[in-house]
Order: sequence, then structure tokens, then C-alpha cells
Amino acid sequence: MFISIKNAIKTAALCLVMSLAASVNAQSKIIKIAYGANNYISYNLTSGLYNVYQKGETVFTHISASAVVNGQNLSTAKYTNRAYAKAAVNTGFGKGVKHVVTLSANGLPTMQQVFYTYNEGSFYTQLIIKGKAISTNNMVPLEGGFKQISGNVYSLFMPFDNDTFISYNAKQFKGSEKVTSAEVGAVYDNNTRGGLVVGSVEHMVWKTGVTTAAAESNAIKVVAGYTEEGVTRDKIAHGMVSGSEVSSPLIFVGYFADYRAGLEAFGKANRIAQPPFVAKWTKPTPIGWNSWGVIQEKLTFDKAIKVADFFADSLRGFRSGNTAYIDLDSYWDNLLTNKNGERDFSTLKEFADHCKAKGLQPGIYWAPFTDWGFKSGPDRKMEGSNHTWGEAWTKIGSQYHELDGARAIDPTHPGTQARINYMIDHFKACGFTMIKIDFLGHAAVESTGFYDKGVTTGMQAYRKGMEHLIKRIDGQMLIYAAISPSLASGRYVHTRRIACDAFKSIKDSRYTLNSVTYGWWQSYVYDHIDADHIVFSTESEGANRARLLSGVITGTLMTGDDYAADGPWKARAKQYLQNPELLKIVRNGKAFKPVDGNVGEGASSIFVNKIGKCHYVAVFNYTNKEATFKLIAKRLNIPAKCSVTEILGKQNLGSFRDEMEVSLLPADAIIYRFDPDK
Repeated sequence: MFISIKNAIKTAALCLVMSLAASVNAQSKIIKIAYGANNYISYNLTSGLYNVYQKGETVFTHISASAVVNGQNLSTAKYTNRAYAKAAVNTGFGKGVKHVVTLSANGLPTMQQVFYTYNEGSFYTQLIIKGKAISTNNMVPLEGGFKQISGNVYSLFMPFDNDTFISYNAKQFKGSEKVTSAEVGAVYDNNTRGGLVVGSVEHMVWKTGVTTAAAESNAIKVVAGYTEEGVTRDKIAHGMVSGSEVSSPLIFVGYFADYRAGLEAFGKANRIAQPPFVAKWTKPTPIGWNSWGVIQEKLTFDKAIKVADFFADSLRGFRSGNTAYIDLDSYWDNLLTNKNGERDFSTLKEFADHCKAKGLQPGIYWAPFTDWGFKSGPDRKMEGSNHTWGEAWTKIGSQYHELDGARAIDPTHPGTQARINYMIDHFKACGFTMIKIDFLGHAAVESTGFYDKGVTTGMQAYRKGMEHLIKRIDGQMLIYAAISPSLASGRYVHTRRIACDAFKSIKDSRYTLNSVTYGWWQSYVYDHIDADHIVFSTESEGANRARLLSGVITGTLMTGDDYAADGPWKARAKQYLQNPELLKIVRNGKAFKPVDGNVGEGASSIFVNKIGKCHYVAVFNYTNKEATFKLIAKRLNIPAKCSVTEILGKQNLGSFRDEMEVSLLPADAIIYRFDPDK
């Protein structure tokens, strides 16, 4: 249960008397639970099933809940007694009502189905089991059917993280198609955009999977306790959750005229349900440079200084809030020396001081929950402690968890936490104001046993590790997450990379924009989302435009060329990165919305965003052939009468009336501003 609701319920318990409405054995009784405008849940106290109606239409049918408790299968339909009560609550979502159906039967633990309703077009549900010694790793707070959606229908697979170059995938919802999505599921018609959005808004205990199946008369099932190696990275089952009371995560449920609005509402709900643990970000949209784009393992002090000087002297217009970040990625330890057997960070401090003297902000990189040197054996000492690496390795039975060439370390282990203290304290002493943290998913894997015996699930371990890290940073840095859990990281970082690594090609742009096509709404989970380092290199001008715009429409702009060396990328940087209109879009800091969601593992070709009174539309041609795209006002949800300006070429194209065609050369992109007629 998220904190804001928990506190509100305690207050409500003191101020309000729960109103007992019914306790029924055989006689049928229907409870009507209203939410939003003309929406309601119809709960049958006799059968333990409920339907959901929105604006006179049935959208969910025969919904039940279940759990496997102490090895026993329990279902709301199996209980013999059901009682209903409600109370007013005031939570982060506003003023609402908490509805509780309490189910009881001889010899069974008590089960509660809880509903939270507010003046909005969605509701929240949760399953709670109470008893003397409850233990479960499988809770199903929602299972049943949903309305037949006609048209060009898709079910969306959403990854748990952004590791291993995984992609989002919209699969046609027909025949035997069955999709299990991590944390949230969506089924929608791409033509009308009507569809459902159902998912977990709490991620501190459970991993959640949402399965939709077309072949079973449109079935949906939400499982807390979901693991799948190719998605959650787990090699064993989800950890057990135990106690006298065990709760599922809170589940967001809604059917929307536009599934995109539903996903945005879901993103905002995550931010409310689990408010940021990280210090509030009050500064402008972060922009800058990262060394992994091109320099990578060749990073030296001389190169880092030359890059900073290039941004200070030749890219003075590339700023947000009068600054840009110059971030040293992996291999920053090339700049370290040894002094009396200890690491000497003085060269890193010299780099950080140089950046600040030039009006820039210095950044650093670190992976706090991985051991890259595990092949050298278990007896190496962890920095800042007397513990060995072997003591901290995350255990999977008699084995250890390995992914991406690194071994996971237990986030709850004192050696891991001492190492965090040691490294963060040195980074702060050097004066770094940004940290890029990577491979965070290693901290969220299930283990057969954590050092902290009160921790039994991967998400609990992730919370412990991340909270320790954030406390140690103590509000002194911009925190940027690279590879990380997609939703659970929202509490802990300011900005997050939307996909896996991307560099310079049209293929990289398409891969990044796959995640924006289906995950743009994470702009509301984080302060910002990012498209990774924007590299121009020696690619064609069209590919450069596409890569540039892939960053702009994601919401921030981190570059990555080797600006310590001469090449065509310098001229392109001067041309593009100082474009005032593009920087205006970036300073807005929110991702563009996709026009189409029917592209499988591909990416929408058209994206749109409204900033002030203007609409911006970006168009991408990912193919090796010239292509034509039609921009239709109704589909874009922009005014039918506008004036149009092409931003990169600074060309006023005149009047727009309802629609226009855009022709693009192979591997190219363009962006327009639509100004409504006065």
C-alpha cells in the first residue's frame, strides 16, 4: 500500500465509522460502486464477481481475485461470506472513497478486495490476505474478461527494464495471441485509439505481469509475483511475501477513448502512488555530453578537457539554464592514479574544477550493484570495507546471478553499502554534480537469500539499495539512470534513459523511438526521459537529423561525439545544437506523443507535442527508400487551420488546411511547428 493512502486510512479510521452495507450467504445482492462520470463497478456479493461499466457500456466482465497462500489456492468465488463497507479517504489522488469487500469462510484466511474510487475515469483495486502466518508469491488482484474491441486491435508488450536491447512490441490481438506485459498492459484499436489500460502503480515489493489473451473471449489476468528470465531477468521464482497481512500492489484499471491518455494517466498515477524518494529536481531540463558515445575506453584527461573546452568555446548556445553537463562514462578510472597504495582522485577533481570554471557541470558514471571483476575470484576486498566481493554476490541457490558480463551483488549487504559510501563520498569531494548510474536491474533480481533477512523479494532489495544510494548522494547531484527497471526507478532518479544504448545510425534512432512510441508516458513517471547519447559521427546529414530529433522529441539532449578530435560532427553540432527553436522544445522537457501504435517492434513515423499554443510534429523515415507521409489535423489533434514552419531549415511553408503531405529522403527526419491562425 502506498504511503499517502496508508496515512489517509489511519486518519479516516479515527474520524469515520465504516458503514456496513451487507453480509450475504445465499441471497443475491449487487453493490454499485461509482467512479468518475457515469462509471461504476457492479459487485455481486453472492458470487464474488464484478463487472465494470463505463458510460453505459460493459468494459470488464466476471472479474475475480485469487492467491496461492501457504500452498493453497484461494479465490473470491470460493468464499461463502462476503461483507461490504466503505469510508471516505483523502490521498495523493485527492478526495475519494475506499470500498472494502471482506470475504470469510471456515478454515480460510480472510480475504479483502479493496477499491479506491475518485472523480476520474479509472479506479484502483488491491487484494489483501489476513491470517496468522500468511506466505505467498502469487497474488491475482484482477482476473476476468473485457469488452470486444473491434478494428485494428493490438496488445502491447512492455519490458520490465531497458536491458539487452529489448524492445516494446505491439502485437495484433487476434486468434491465439497471448501477451504478458511487465507492470502494465494495454489493448487498443489503433484507428479509434479506444482501449484499456491496467497495471501496477506500486513497485517496492512485487513484480507484476499483465496477461491478455484474445482466444479466451478477451481475457485479462494481473499477477503479482511475475518472473520471466527474458523479461525480469530472474532465474528463480519470485520471492515469498509473508506476515499476518499481505497486500498485492495497487492496480490501476481503466478503459479510455484514447489509450494514450490512459497510459499518461497511469504514468501520473505511479508518481502519486510512490512519490519521489530522490531530492526534488528544480533546475531546467538537463542537456550535455557523455563520453560513451564515441570515446568509450579511450577516455583520457586530455580528451575530457578538450571536450569541455569545445562546449565552452564553440557551443556557447547549447545551454539549458545557462549550463550543460560534461559526463565521464565508464573508463573514467583511466584518470585515476595510485598514491601510497590508495586510489588518487585528484585528476578527476581537476577535471571537475575545470568544467565549473568554464561554466559547465561535471558528471561521472558508476554501476553500484555489479562486480565486473568476478572472474578474478571472490577474495578481493570491496572498496571502503573489509568485506570481500564473494560475500556480497547475489545468490541463486548454489550459483550466482550474472548478466551483461557482470555478477550481481546483494544491495542489502554491508559491503555493498560501504562501497556505495566510499565511492559517492569521493565523487562528491571531487565536485561532481551529476551521476549516471547503470545496470540497476542487477539489484532487483530474485535471490534465494539476501543479507537482510527482512528482505525476501527482488523489489524489496532494490528499494533498500537505491534508498541507501540516494541518501548518500544527499541531493547534491542530478541522478540519471541508464539500464534500470522501467517503473520502479521513478522514485530514485531525476532522468532515465528510455531504451538501451543507441549511437548514430538510423537504426539506432528507430530503436530508441520504439521505446518512445510505447513508453513516452514515462515522462510523467520521471522528471525527464532521455534518448541516450546523440552521435553524428560521419553518418549522412539525414541520419544526423533523425538522430538529433530522436533526442529532441524524447525530452532531453545528451550528445556523444568525440569533440576532442576534428571531424564533420563539429560543424553539425554547431549547426544543430544551438538551434533556438530546438532548444525551446528540449527545455519543455516532455516526450512527444506517438501518432500510431501499430508498428510491432518498430517505431511510429510521426510524433506530436503541444507546447504553449503551438503544436510540434516530427516525421521520420526509417527506410532506405524515399517515403511520403500524410499529416492529418484530426489524427494529429491539431487545429485544422494553421501556419506551418519547418524548424531546421527555418522555412515558413505558409498555410495548413486539414492535411498535408511530407516527402522524406531515405533515412531522414523533419520537424514542423504549427501555429494556429489568429
